[in-house]
Amino acid sequence: MESVQQLLERLATGVIRQTIGADGAANVRPCGNPKFGDYQINGLLPIAKARGENPRPLADKVAAALAPALTDLAEPPTVAGAGFINVRLKAGFVGALLPQVLADPRLGVPAASPARTIVIDFSAPNVAKTMHVGHLRSSIIGDSIARTLRFLGHHVIADNHIGDWGTQFGFLLHGFKQEKLDLAASADPIAEMERVYRKYYGASVADPSIRDAAKAELVKLHENDAENLALWKKLRDLSMPAFEQVYRRLDVRFDHTLGESFYHPRLAGVVAELKAKGLAEDSEGAVCVFFQDVPQLKDKPFLIQKSDGAFLYPTTDLATLQYRVEEWKPGEIIYVTDSRQKLHFEQLFTTARRWSYADLKLAHVTFGSVLGEDNKPIKTRSGEPIKLEELLDEAERQAQAIVDANYADLPEATRREIARVVGIGAVKYADLSQNRVNDYVFSWPKMLAMQGNTAPYLQYAYVRIRSIFRKGAETAEGAGRWEMGDRRWECKSVTLADTAEFDLAKFILRFPEAIELATEDYRPNFICSYLYDLAGKFSVFYERCPVLKADEPARSSRLLLCQLTAEVLRKGLDLLGIQTIEQM
Repeated sequence: MESVQQLLERLATGVIRQTIGADGAANVRPCGNPKFGDYQINGLLPIAKARGENPRPLADKVAAALAPALTDLAEPPTVAGAGFINVRLKAGFVGALLPQVLADPRLGVPAASPARTIVIDFSAPNVAKTMHVGHLRSSIIGDSIARTLRFLGHHVIADNHIGDWGTQFGFLLHGFKQEKLDLAASADPIAEMERVYRKYYGASVADPSIRDAAKAELVKLHENDAENLALWKKLRDLSMPAFEQVYRRLDVRFDHTLGESFYHPRLAGVVAELKAKGLAEDSEGAVCVFFQDVPQLKDKPFLIQKSDGAFLYPTTDLATLQYRVEEWKPGEIIYVTDSRQKLHFEQLFTTARRWSYADLKLAHVTFGSVLGEDNKPIKTRSGEPIKLEELLDEAERQAQAIVDANYADLPEATRREIARVVGIGAVKYADLSQNRVNDYVFSWPKMLAMQGNTAPYLQYAYVRIRSIFRKGAETAEGAGRWEMGDRRWECKSVTLADTAEFDLAKFILRFPEAIELATEDYRPNFICSYLYDLAGKFSVFYERCPVLKADEPARSSRLLLCQLTAEVLRKGLDLLGIQTIEQM
């Protein structure tokens, strides 16, 4: 289904080409100020600049020619400023379009054309370590981007590139051999792994022989020593259920979980190929990629093999990219990591483009830190990162206290489910509603507030709309005219007599624009902002316009507006990975 913005873009671009013989696009965008109209055509300014002409006469000419094409959907366009063309939609056009949007499974959001295969790499915890708050942002930002791209019709492959082959395993293998521990008998295997790692890594600072012993164990592992491989596999297998438990609670899913170890057989070949192509060279016994022609990377070589023959993370990332292209043939690969890895990905992408992947789109989606009330990275009182499982537990406890205080009449199981959905949703929304590149302060009172730009506010807005249909089903019983639950009423066109109705209706039609903004630079916060504004416009509409007590045809029109608002809220929250509930 074509969005309103796409429709105007198509019509205006055609008129521009016919009227003034220019190939430029109309560049249709929402009006910054509603008093001037709903949409603005900005394309005449760059066309006039390229021609060395005044844009205002061009805009006047195009607006006059465009008016007949817009007769059924908008008022005659007006010209403002240097040459902007403003378009104001007609209520009749919007009212006729809304039932089509409601009938569309995509709610009016056009499918991507062409659809592409996109790999997205996010979360990436380290085996033998507990997932902590630092994994929150990558996990939920990556998941929301994946959901949104899938909704647009792309073939999205979510790959969790876990750390299961790194330096920590040398210390773990050495420590477990020294202490002869039975992990299977441990009540908390991950905690035991962390204890062993901290003990032997800490001891290695004062005793280099421990570091040497750990390094020797790691070398044996990488050389496929049977004993070390068996112990490593046990460490890995005991870590995965803990990861999966966190992902289930966050409702985050992956298509593949291919750790660093999966790519180990490829590493020597990657180094050899880069050297053969002249992209990597020996340097003091090591192998590096140099970027003498890239100013920001000129003094920052990309080390892909150490002087002792060991491979590094850059080598693994290059091998991973190679595998993904060979196996999945994507047009784009997205990496979701914190901003501290910016240099690494600049080096990786530059190397990849020079290697064999000049036409592959590579994107590094960065994010800031989660801060405590003291504006420092959030930690426990002991200075350790907060465990992600404990953070989610606390979210549910905080939400449970609010639910118990306000909905004591509900069954206990219902209250628990509400607390789970609201608590987890609050944590995710508080993160996703931020501009991802910024740090943000973690605050339980703010994220669980029932007012303001929060998940509970949006979840309650959805519940309030659903309650209208429950009440309507009761009042309409016996009339035989309504089946609310499955939206089977007859309404072929929406009447938009009140300005609050019209404002809400037009804003519903902007859902595709919010999705477009969110995908242009991988920013889920645009969806959050849209949903918050949508809930606000619905609140104004609901206060001013009776629904169930209205006479026909207003009653049917307003019910359709209610249903469509609920559907957009539900879908928008789903794209953020946030669940809705029917009762709250």
